[in-house]
Amino acid sequence: MKNILWNPPEPSKTQMAQFMYRVNQVYGLDMNSYDELFNWSVNHIPDFWGQIWDYAEIKHSIPYSTIVDDVTKMPGAKWFAGAKLNFSENLLRYRDEEQAIVFKGEGQPIRSITYSELFSEVEKLAHSLRELGIQKGDRIAGFMPNMPEAVIAMLAAVSIGAIWSSSSPDFGIKGVLDRFSQIRPRIIFSANGYYYNGKEFDTLAKLKGILKDLPSVEKVVIVEYLKSGFNLKDIGNAVLYQDFIASDPEPLVFDQLPFDHPLYILYSSGTTGLPKSIVHGAGGTLLQHMKELHLHCDLTRADTIFYFTTCGWMMWNWLVSSLAVGATVVLYDGSPLYPDKNAMWDMANELGITVFGTSAKFIDACNDANVRPGENSDLSNLRAILSTGSPLVDENFDYIYEHIKSDILLGSISGGTDIISCFAAANPMLPVYRGELQCRGLAMDVHAYSPAGQSMINQKGELVCKSPFPSMPIYFWNDENGSKYQKAYFDHYPGVWRHGDFIELNEYGGIRIFGRSDATLNPGGVRIGTAEIYRVVESFSAIEDSLVIGQEWQGDQRVILFLKIKNQGSLSDDLSIRIKTAIRSNCSPRHVPEKILAIADIPYTINGKKVEIAVKKIIQGEDVTNRDALANPESLEYFKNIPELSV
Repeated sequence: MKNILWNPPEPSKTQMAQFMYRVNQVYGLDMNSYDELFNWSVNHIPDFWGQIWDYAEIKHSIPYSTIVDDVTKMPGAKWFAGAKLNFSENLLRYRDEEQAIVFKGEGQPIRSITYSELFSEVEKLAHSLRELGIQKGDRIAGFMPNMPEAVIAMLAAVSIGAIWSSSSPDFGIKGVLDRFSQIRPRIIFSANGYYYNGKEFDTLAKLKGILKDLPSVEKVVIVEYLKSGFNLKDIGNAVLYQDFIASDPEPLVFDQLPFDHPLYILYSSGTTGLPKSIVHGAGGTLLQHMKELHLHCDLTRADTIFYFTTCGWMMWNWLVSSLAVGATVVLYDGSPLYPDKNAMWDMANELGITVFGTSAKFIDACNDANVRPGENSDLSNLRAILSTGSPLVDENFDYIYEHIKSDILLGSISGGTDIISCFAAANPMLPVYRGELQCRGLAMDVHAYSPAGQSMINQKGELVCKSPFPSMPIYFWNDENGSKYQKAYFDHYPGVWRHGDFIELNEYGGIRIFGRSDATLNPGGVRIGTAEIYRVVESFSAIEDSLVIGQEWQGDQRVILFLKIKNQGSLSDDLSIRIKTAIRSNCSPRHVPEKILAIADIPYTINGKKVEIAVKKIIQGEDVTNRDALANPESLEYFKNIPELSV
């Protein structure tokens, strides 16, 4: 029997169940389970998305004429033709005195903004942007900490029909230019710096370097966040945020735009080349987020939702959409482990957070540090923990239910920048099984494919989606003929979206993810997901972190395992033997590494993902050009010219 860690206490009272009963009434059906609802959603895609439009009460000025022109067309399906709406108007539908945003900057006092105040601030900034001549289609960029002004700037920009794109201020100059030089923004919103791990970081010198090679920028709007003084004259065309916003604005007008009008430009991690500039449409993003927030997260106006993210990760965009639900959105900027490893849990307690979003890496760090939030914090308001970025191992599940909270929905979710949403989602109607993502998201026709393109159950395969969905990218920037788009997702299985993850789908809809399929190990022609090895290795108390790659060797591939030992310890023969034995018994002999090597550090993207492919390139003697996408680019140097890998 599978290990059930949580059962929903009142599944019939969830929004998911209410939506199902609504569909039953409209279509004369008798569905009683999520499995039935899911099957209906993927077999009646136009009907499903039409019901989401109605359920979420999408604000629009002109209704749609057709929901989708062709459900077999991928890519290229046209959604909600004829409809006119504005994304910002949907997020600003509430204008009352309830809290919209609570901001906690590291070491800073808490700041709150009501929905009426948020509307007023967006109104003032939108007026200033119009006065500057900003029009629909113009690009507006954020190079900002995760603070309210970033949200306000985004909402003001898209109220006009401008396109928003943002990058975290901890990116290097080259990393920012690799992104923003592709889209040529007219305005950059920035701050004079940010706080991290008890230190101040000035961003203006970095900003000067960016602007030097970004001639498209006409105005730089700077939020004074750090208290230390700075000279605005050092930045060309710069103005302080408080001086830029209008004191007596005209009433806010939301430009009414087509459903697929471009909203966001997001970027792939881009550690092995120039990042892809992925353009997402307003309507598709809105509908998908409303589905996930209302139904899969059961989010309501009574909730306070938090996700640890920077403005450079798609989870920021996802989090901000919670405003359309009327929930309170918590923004945090700084280190999640400062001043100590209890910091985020203390914040959750202080702010009454009900939905807490984080990553497997953070959960691991808390477990390794012996953090026990369930003993030290009152988490009575907390009802759900969401995790994404990398797979949660079984032990992460145990830690959460044993040491954080036992009566909680743990939603391990998975999707990504490419779809600005989830393929695998949380579900308030379903139990949580140890080590499994609960379900496929509604209307996401996800399968595990064999190399021959056959759908498999209880076998590892490629994550694919066989039917179109509204949050597919509308195009890539500077990809006029669509060839880059086609190559990214559809070259392997024509007409079927290949996501690049290696998954196993079981008979009741649960999912396990085994890492990126492009990083899949292939010794002797047998495909192995890297996450399978991580699950075993990182259960060893002596191991702080690990990374596994496949090295091309003598016409085959051999598995190489790198270990970061806790407290800068050494790798003993005994530990190597125990690890190999554990991998052999828990996985298979094929999984056992040919070599196990100690390494000083493991490279991660700024979004918290291990960069297996970049390491593989390094050990093969290839260069990694876009190091600014890494949180710790210096770590790549450790993988150069390792003598043990030449024999």
